[in-house]
Amino acid sequence: MADILQQLEQRRADARMGGGQARIDAQHAKGKLTARERIELLLDDDSFEEFDMFVTHRCTDFGMAGAKVPGDGVITGWGTINGRQVYVYSQDFTVLGGSLSETHAGKICKIMDMAMRNGAPVIGLNDSGGARIQEGVASLAGYAEVFQKNVLASGVVPQISVIMGPCAGGAVYSPAMTDFIFMVRDSSYMFVTGPDVVKTVTNEVVTAEELGGAATHTRKSSVADGAFENDVIALTEIRRLVDFLPLNNRSKPPVRPFFDDPRRLDHSLDTLIPANANTPYDMKELIVKLADEGDFYEIQEEFARNILTGFIRLEGSTVGVVANQPMVLAGCLDIDSSRKAARFVRFCDAFEIPILTLVDVPGFLPGTGQEFGGVIKHGAKLLFAYGEATVPKVTVITRKAYGGAYDVMASKHLRGDLNYAWPTAEIAVMGAKGATEILYRGELGDPEKIAARTAEYETSFANPFKAAERGFIDEVILPHSTRKRVCRAFASLRGKALSNPWKKHDNIPL
Repeated sequence: MADILQQLEQRRADARMGGGQARIDAQHAKGKLTARERIELLLDDDSFEEFDMFVTHRCTDFGMAGAKVPGDGVITGWGTINGRQVYVYSQDFTVLGGSLSETHAGKICKIMDMAMRNGAPVIGLNDSGGARIQEGVASLAGYAEVFQKNVLASGVVPQISVIMGPCAGGAVYSPAMTDFIFMVRDSSYMFVTGPDVVKTVTNEVVTAEELGGAATHTRKSSVADGAFENDVIALTEIRRLVDFLPLNNRSKPPVRPFFDDPRRLDHSLDTLIPANANTPYDMKELIVKLADEGDFYEIQEEFARNILTGFIRLEGSTVGVVANQPMVLAGCLDIDSSRKAARFVRFCDAFEIPILTLVDVPGFLPGTGQEFGGVIKHGAKLLFAYGEATVPKVTVITRKAYGGAYDVMASKHLRGDLNYAWPTAEIAVMGAKGATEILYRGELGDPEKIAARTAEYETSFANPFKAAERGFIDEVILPHSTRKRVCRAFASLRGKALSNPWKKHDNIPL
């Protein structure tokens, strides 16, 4: 018996060494952690239960029969984050560059099946050279099977991808279908075709970092939701994100202990809106002052900064926030901000996370670039997302809510549950100056008359009371009482029951 136990321990020790000490040292020299070190940091101490430690590939071509490593380049299993179950896979770059084989893919698929059956999130730590060339189509088939699992798991359990090294070719499509993608600056990249292929086909000279680095995907392409300085910070922030998320689509978001009075008043909000309607202010200040303990986990902070998305807690419960940002493009909606917010709203709706919408939007961004780029269809994505959402929806209009953008931003007409406005809100088809020039174009030659007409329009429409008279605004509230009113609003909606007509699935304007 002692010999058998010793043999088991030796096998485990061999598996834990991955590609060997030299390759582990090389990984550390790049400023990267090993696959096992990443799992240790991500999960609670001593909570990891590993599966398939001894699996090896089946390839015999190109001398692969003699290059078998236990685990086959990916570590899989489950553990806990602050006591809540998650499934995880971590690709091991020290084993054949973390390349994906048929058995490597099979290990990933197995834990994804288990995650869906048991209702727990899946976290993928990606660090792979791509498909294992020696296995040919078997490796490609493995990728496709992982993709299919991603599709089936979508909307069932949260899926989080952390890109911690190379991710190229077909490998990028699995993370692309997950709910959140995070990268590590200067050590991770994603692209379908690498710099060498780009140069051959299009004659463009570009580095891997320029083509698919963290800066590119967080600021330009919106592929990634965030980027962190190193592996340690990335894994710490993923732990923080998981704390906001429900385990699956049948469980409610977690409720954490809170030490912030739900009835707290903040009189500084009474002066947040500048006297001049064209002066910007920072909407993030309002979000932080509403949140429990000022904790705001922002998603896609560096992309489409004219809209803010992320998670806060109110009375300990997770709430998704979508807010126009007047500091950037005056808070206008455009192609990028519509896509960003629509995806976030759909995630929240899929996982029963209530949505708070803070509105200061002068309209959609005009211009040929926007129209040629399809702002109509992209704007419709956000409209569609809000319209189909059945979770509790609370809206607060702080200043401008003009034209179609008023409708899009979780208005009462899109089944908003409770729609509040500050006294500074302006709800109208357009601003007073533009409206006056259309309504009284015959008087444009008389500046005094136009000024009087503009003042008349402002008195009639540049306030929330016309909408309130119609019932489109449920209450005009004092800014300093916003946290109290919003907390009570969501508390009143905890028993909300609403369903959409039966359908196989909708056809969102992609």
